[in-house]
Amino acid sequence: MRDAFIHELNLAAACDKDIHLITGDLGFGVLTQYEKDFPNQYTNAGVAEQNMTGLAAGLAMNGFKVFTYSIGNFSTLRCLEQIRNDICYHDLNVTIVSVGGGFSYGGLGFSHHATEDFSILRSLPGLSVYAPSCIWEAKELTKNLLGKLGPKYLRLDKSGMLSTRMDGETFSFEKVRDVSSGNLGIGSSADILLVASGGILEEALIAAENLREKRLKVRVLSVHSLKPFDVDGFLKRAENSKGVFSIEENVVEGGLGSLLSESLLESGVRPKFFKRFGIHSDSHTSVVGDQKYLRSQHRLLGEQITKSILDIMGVNRIHEKLAVLPVFEART
Repeated sequence: MRDAFIHELNLAAACDKDIHLITGDLGFGVLTQYEKDFPNQYTNAGVAEQNMTGLAAGLAMNGFKVFTYSIGNFSTLRCLEQIRNDICYHDLNVTIVSVGGGFSYGGLGFSHHATEDFSILRSLPGLSVYAPSCIWEAKELTKNLLGKLGPKYLRLDKSGMLSTRMDGETFSFEKVRDVSSGNLGIGSSADILLVASGGILEEALIAAENLREKRLKVRVLSVHSLKPFDVDGFLKRAENSKGVFSIEENVVEGGLGSLLSESLLESGVRPKFFKRFGIHSDSHTSVVGDQKYLRSQHRLLGEQITKSILDIMGVNRIHEKLAVLPVFEART
């Protein structure tokens, strides 16, 4: 996703001298060509993210379209006060880019995990929050963010699915996307609605296929915009679904699942089943491992999500009862 982002930024910077990229001493392999092509539109602020954010605010006040770029929690939590007071309060045209959302940098430990950013940044007044789920969404989001004024946050997974674009699909900015509906129309009923943000969409798609093997009707939504949120688009799918399940690589408090539950309750839509799949433990994610391993520790793999949903909806219990029914032989 980061390569998709920088590719689109390179194309835009060639036509717009007001674009300025600031890195917090990160991404030399990724940013090398950009620095070479646009030396006057690039600054390395060093390992000083608070200064990086203050510099971005100053440039934005002078008409520049500024992007800050660093590892997930470094470009956000380390300089939260500057984002709140300098960028958001003054409604400045700065896009905060975090590379390595969630457990992308899992092997480097808790200091490099970005698992609270959805919750914290969604609460800041005036800040829009985005998280592409695949490379195609990352490209399209970057194009759209270049034309959107004001404070913005873009969370990029370090890796990512190549594309979830369907044939002939055009990108609808700040709208929810059906990425796997099993040919269900928007208003048609479904047993299960899976809603994901970010690279963890890949686990939602695995779960969807597993659930369809149980003859359940499943729809999968990608939410690339958490703020603003496409409430109407979500509710059109949710109101005809028996179960709604959010999937995110973020703490459940204040994240995507909270956003969905707020939208459901405030609109009066009451699915029979609802669960937030995310980081539930009220403790630091101090375990070290790659992204897949850390997802497994929080039961966020597709297979684990499948089992939990089947248990919640009682499907496994139904199959178990059927399996132990006595067999009666016809008498001759």
